[in-house]
Amino acid sequence: MPIPTAVAEPVTASYLAVWGDPIAHSKSPALHAAAYRVLGLDWEYGRRQVDAAAFAEALDGLDARWRGLSLTMPLKEEAFRAAASRDAHAELTGAVNTLLLGDAIAGYNTDVGGIVDALAEAGITETRSVRILGAGATAASALVAAADLGAESVEISARRPERAAGLIALGERIGISVEARPLDDVAAETDLTIATLPSGTVLPEGAASALAARGGALFDAAYAPWPSALAAAWGGATVVSGLGMLLHQAVRQIRIFHHGDPSTALPDEAAVVAAMRAVL
Repeated sequence: MPIPTAVAEPVTASYLAVWGDPIAHSKSPALHAAAYRVLGLDWEYGRRQVDAAAFAEALDGLDARWRGLSLTMPLKEEAFRAAASRDAHAELTGAVNTLLLGDAIAGYNTDVGGIVDALAEAGITETRSVRILGAGATAASALVAAADLGAESVEISARRPERAAGLIALGERIGISVEARPLDDVAAETDLTIATLPSGTVLPEGAASALAARGGALFDAAYAPWPSALAAAWGGATVVSGLGMLLHQAVRQIRIFHHGDPSTALPDEAAVVAAMRAVL
């Protein structure tokens, strides 16, 4: 009688994590855990401090139990290079904050959608003109978000306007007129200001009040501490905290991890979002 051959149990890809440096402050584990409880998923989501130099080796060290990764600074460009395929927002910005693992690694940028969704929640679904404060990595996502909202022109306000050359080129690719100015040179009024400056940034004297006077509604990607110095100076106009972006980019990540499509809603998504919002 032949000896039965052992059949290997299928591996369930149920491990996920957020990587970055620094990472101890990340709210992502709490957000994802809250969502997985509502969805009834037995997934584990942790955090790991990984810098850019260690990223490739760390990624190669993951086995078939791993479903996906969330990436924060300074790993979004590294993740872009690691992805075999990328969504349109990732291709435009050159940044990936979500990797869906498997036989071929797929990369996504959910920051763009996170900005759009956070603004929609505040009643802002379209705009003609946008001022973006800062010219770093998040500014590219802000520029693409502005395009998705229908903006025709974007002004980049930065300490070093020469750093905006890539954003000006991106504007040409997506059909938006982009110009760069120093932070203290506020030339015209705009419908919406998107601040991508690091938390705690101190603006030149008088710049915050000038920006507020001509800036329309404010979306400030910073959220700790809150209100930011910029938000506190904004007066009576609409002000949207970066917590909205954090929440909604995570919702889109969970859609990717759940069914591979950032634009298709989760089962009972309203309950999922409510649970995630409760842990912010």
